[in-house]
Amino acid sequence: MQDRTATNTQRSSATIEERLQGVKSAVEAAQDEAILAVQFHETWRPTIADADLRRRMGHSFATHSFHIIRMALRREVLLALMRLWDKDSRAVKVTGIAELLRDKAFFDELVRERASRIGFRFDVTESMRDTLEPKRDQILALVRKYTHGKERPTLLERLTTLRHEQLAHRQTREPTDPAELQHTDEEVEEFYQDTLEIVGLMLSVFLGRAFDIAGDAKDVFQHHAKFFWAAARGERTAGHPFFKPRPE
Repeated sequence: MQDRTATNTQRSSATIEERLQGVKSAVEAAQDEAILAVQFHETWRPTIADADLRRRMGHSFATHSFHIIRMALRREVLLALMRLWDKDSRAVKVTGIAELLRDKAFFDELVRERASRIGFRFDVTESMRDTLEPKRDQILALVRKYTHGKERPTLLERLTTLRHEQLAHRQTREPTDPAELQHTDEEVEEFYQDTLEIVGLMLSVFLGRAFDIAGDAKDVFQHHAKFFWAAARGERTAGHPFFKPRPE
C-alpha cells in the first residue's frame, strides 16, 4: 500500500515538473509575442499622437495609404494581444498560466525549483516564496480584471468577439451587434499596458528574468518609429518629391 502511494506521489510530482517546463516554454513564447505587440503599437502610436505628422500628411492622396497603414498596425496590435489571451490549448494562453499559479502544489514546486537554482548551501525556499507570492498575486489580480465581468462583457470578451468575427475571420452569419463590440482607445491602451505587465511578471516568476517590456522594449521601438515617421508627408507638404507649390 505504501509503495503504491509513493508511486502515485512520484507520478504526480513528475506531472507537475512537466507542466512547469511547459509553462516556461509558454512564457518564453509570451515574451516574443509581447515584443511583437510593442513593435506594432509603438509604430502605430505616432499616427494618432503626433499632431505634426498628421498636419504634414494633410488632405492629400498619400494620406489614404497613411490611413490604411495606421489601420493595419492597429489590427496587428489587437491580434498580438489576443494571441496572448487565446484559449486554444496550443497557444500561449495567459489565463491558463494563471490557473496553474492558483494550484498550490504547482506553485510549491515552482518555489522549490527557483530556490534550488540559486545554489546557496542553505535553504532559501521560504525567502523565495516571500518574493514570488506578491508577484503571483499581482498576476492573478490583473488576469481577473479582464476575465470577471459584472453587468456587461469585459473588454477581453468584446475584443475576443471582434477577433473571431472580423479580425481573424470574416463572419457573415448573425454577427454580434456592433454596440457590443465597442471599445475605446483608452481601454485598449490600459489592456495593452496590463498585458505587458503580466508577461513581465511571468518572466520574473518563472524564469527569474527582469525585463521591463513596457519600458525597455517600448523605448527602443518608439525611437525607431520617430525616425521613420519623420520623413512621412503628403504631396501637398513641402519636402515631398511630388510637392508643387501653389502659384502666387
